[in-house]
Amino acid sequence: MKKKLAVLSICSALSFSLIVGVQSNQTKAATEKEHYVIAYKGKLPGNFSETISKAGGNVERVIHEIGIVEVASSDPTFLSNIKQDTNIQTVGRELEAYLETDPDNKVNFTPGNPDGGKITLDPNADSYWDKQWDMQRLTHDGDSYELNDGNRDTVVAVIDTGIDFSHPDLKDNADLAGSKTFVPGTKDAWDKNGHGTHVAGSIAANGKVKGVGPELTVRAYRVFGATGGAQQSWITDAIVAAANDGVEVINMSIGGWRWMAHNLGEKGDSASMVAYHRAIQYAIQKGVTVVVSSGNDSKDLNNLHDMQAYWKDTYGLDIKGPSRVVPAQIPGVITVSSSNEWSTDHIAFYSNYGNAIDVAGPGGDNGPLYDSLFRADPKGNYLNKRDFTYRTLSTYPSYPVGGGNATTQFSDGQWHGYSYLHGTSMAAPKVAGVAGVIKAAHPEYSPAQVAAAIRQSAIDLGKVGADPLYGAGEANIYNYLLNDN
Repeated sequence: MKKKLAVLSICSALSFSLIVGVQSNQTKAATEKEHYVIAYKGKLPGNFSETISKAGGNVERVIHEIGIVEVASSDPTFLSNIKQDTNIQTVGRELEAYLETDPDNKVNFTPGNPDGGKITLDPNADSYWDKQWDMQRLTHDGDSYELNDGNRDTVVAVIDTGIDFSHPDLKDNADLAGSKTFVPGTKDAWDKNGHGTHVAGSIAANGKVKGVGPELTVRAYRVFGATGGAQQSWITDAIVAAANDGVEVINMSIGGWRWMAHNLGEKGDSASMVAYHRAIQYAIQKGVTVVVSSGNDSKDLNNLHDMQAYWKDTYGLDIKGPSRVVPAQIPGVITVSSSNEWSTDHIAFYSNYGNAIDVAGPGGDNGPLYDSLFRADPKGNYLNKRDFTYRTLSTYPSYPVGGGNATTQFSDGQWHGYSYLHGTSMAAPKVAGVAGVIKAAHPEYSPAQVAAAIRQSAIDLGKVGADPLYGAGEANIYNYLLNDN
């Protein structure tokens, strides 16, 4: 498969971006604890813990299967000391992922449309299907459910912020017992943010809203808390654990432009990049299909100059030479751009693009008026021109959470656990749901076969044939099932 690029976003309801674990603008005290990733050349040597301790570090996480160790140290000489170990391929400060809030949270706004009308839902409605334009299109107005809506033996891992296991649309097929957290200091995988629950609903909700495979099982591998970051090794650990647990599909609505400048070490890939690469390859070798988001920066992922200019303009740093973004640039993953409701020629205004894209998934946007204004002047302020009904409706925690990204109001003024969100974070799980249903129909398929099936059954949008916006087209589970022999 093609190499992939994934990042997230200036505009998704909640976007993940990876930031390097390098020195901040403020000088760090020498005694402050740093986190490091060590990638050994092969199997972990029997004395690795002792060697790390002598170098001034403390082992915090060990991923035996792929020879990766996370270390904490306040010793400023640790890095130079541990590099003397000839068993090590590469070692470096750990890259970290952070949750970023939507720019909408920085302004006072009422979710609505350009005419000022509020977007509300009736809490007493039996179904919100009429508002799920994305699912209507993916399933041919629900016809795919009659052919195959998945099964409980097929598990899609959601590596994210967790899941609301009590949500009425998820409680029957969200696997609480099998879910895990990789966030230190937490004991469960309950969602305290909202992002993961929205993603899970897009895959397998079965209630007032529907997912692509309402009978699929979703399982949370929590790597983010309500706020704050995730060490890269937490994500790597989650990928390996999900593969060991025998899941069929992994969804990662995760990315990060900020990995670009610092994922190359002195002699090649940084340790965090090596860890990510090994984890994904480990999962693929275990038969797991890995689906990732392309990101929401409106950038050509294959244009190094474009990426360098973006990094310089946004973060004030220069990128020297080639660099890569994970997880989507790692070979073997399925990278997803975001399509919208109103156009078959233009992907969502925020979506990244390029020949790294495999397929598109309906992730929604703010409507054609906002799109036209944004494309004319991307730096303008058009928040009052957004129409939230063009976003995608899915599950959201039925209890208060810290993410602050809920965008939906209800006619009774109460909170009922649904929200309109948009982003490639919302596009990727649609494709993960398609992959899950394909695996339910053909459990013998390899990840490469699943990816091929998704591409071959996609609806060709944009230019005829594969193109940089939609890849092979917009994924469509009905089209696949209708032609499955």
